[in-house]
Order: sequence, then C-alpha cells, then structure tokens
Amino acid sequence: MPRYALKIEYHGAPFVGWQRQTDQCSVQGEIEKALGKLEPGDHKIAAAGRTDAGVHALAQVAHCDLKDAWDPFRLSEALNYHLKPQPIAITACAAAPEDFHARFSARERRYLFRILSRRAPATHQAGLVWQVKHTLDVGAMQEAANMLIGKHDFTTFRSTVCQAESPVKTLDHLTVAAVETPGGREYHFDVRARSFLHNQVRSFVGSLERVGTGSWQPGDMAAALAARDRAACGPVCPPQGLYLAHVTYVNNPFTKGP
Repeated sequence: MPRYALKIEYHGAPFVGWQRQTDQCSVQGEIEKALGKLEPGDHKIAAAGRTDAGVHALAQVAHCDLKDAWDPFRLSEALNYHLKPQPIAITACAAAPEDFHARFSARERRYLFRILSRRAPATHQAGLVWQVKHTLDVGAMQEAANMLIGKHDFTTFRSTVCQAESPVKTLDHLTVAAVETPGGREYHFDVRARSFLHNQVRSFVGSLERVGTGSWQPGDMAAALAARDRAACGPVCPPQGLYLAHVTYVNNPFTKGP
C-alpha cells in the first residue's frame, strides 16, 4: 500500500485536539473522514504530535496508507476540497517509504508559543495568542529558561494525567524574544526537543511568565525544577497561544532528492 506524508496546518479552536474522539470533532477524525471520501473504508493516520484542544499547528506531520497510487499534489488538493469548511489545510504531500512513520521517525519537534501584551482586547489575533496586559522582562525569562535546557526530570512541568513512562526528557532549545507587531508587542517562546511530556511547553511558559512579571525570580525556576513536584509549577498557560511549528526528520519526505 503506498504511503504518503502529509504536512498539515490547522486552527485548533473547533477541535478537541488532534486525537480521534468518539462523537467529538478532532483534527485526526476530520482528515480520516476526508480520506474515506477518496477511498471508501476505514482510515487510520498517525501524527508526529497529539496536540491538545485549542492548540494550533503550522506544520504538523502525519502519514497515511492508501490502496491506490496517487499523485501527491492531486491527493493534497482532493483532501483540501473534502476538508472544507474546517480550518485544516494540507500544505504539502509527498510519497514516503513504507518504513517512514510520522511519530517514530521524528528527531525533533519545535513548538512556538505567542503571548500578546496589550490592554485593548485582541481582535485579529483573538484565539491565536495568550493575551496579558503587562510587559514582561525578556532577560529574566531567558535566564530562567536557560536553567531548563538539558536532560532533567521534568515532573514539575508534567501534567498529572501524562502517560509517558518517564518524566526524564532532554530539552534542546528554549529561547524567548520580544517581537513588535502591528497589533502590539508579542513574546515568542521557541521550544525544541525530540519529545515532550503532556502540557510540558504550556507549563514552561506559564512559569516563565511569572518570572517575566517579577512574581518569580529566575532562580525560582531552578528550584521548581529541582522540586520534582507538580505543585511547584507556575500556572499552566492557556492553549490558544501554542503552535506545533516544525518536525524534523533525518530523511525529510518533503525534500525532493536528486
């Protein structure tokens, strides 16, 4: 059966998350229904990351197996037609080797979190950012973020319902930047690792925001990490500012070879 890799963009607001749910609208479920309109039968796709309710994607990656061989461009066009009017788009499609797996072949996942700082209610960015009314200290947040980089027991920043076997993960990259936009100042958090625990990124950002306001000192982040206790975590920030931004593979199926 031919295998295809799909790069997917979606607005997470209407969905209970990526993962298929009985009688609830999910991103996975909508794509599988669209595939069923192209080839009758049950379809099950796998993705690089199971984003939660309200979380967005700029470049989620999934793979699907089909009975017939499709031209990748025609497949993406057909899926986009059948996905309307849901806010889901197949932005790239490529034939993939049978041993390619969107989840298990991934070497790094990159998340972006956006905070908008302004007093006036967000209009164009509503539902796409976490809005706060105060400015944040980027230097202090970066100092605190640096304490999280590396291999650690991240129990403090792990949801109590996380199903991962171990809380030990390696965080490769976490940078904080202030970005001036027409809508106001945004703070962007660029977070990269091979894999993440449930709610890990939102827990990081919620705690870093406390540092940015001065409620926490940078050293409090190290103390929270060392506590290995969920109660030591700052508030978990809301999902609407979070984006799955990129997935890295050793053999990128979307890069055409010679």
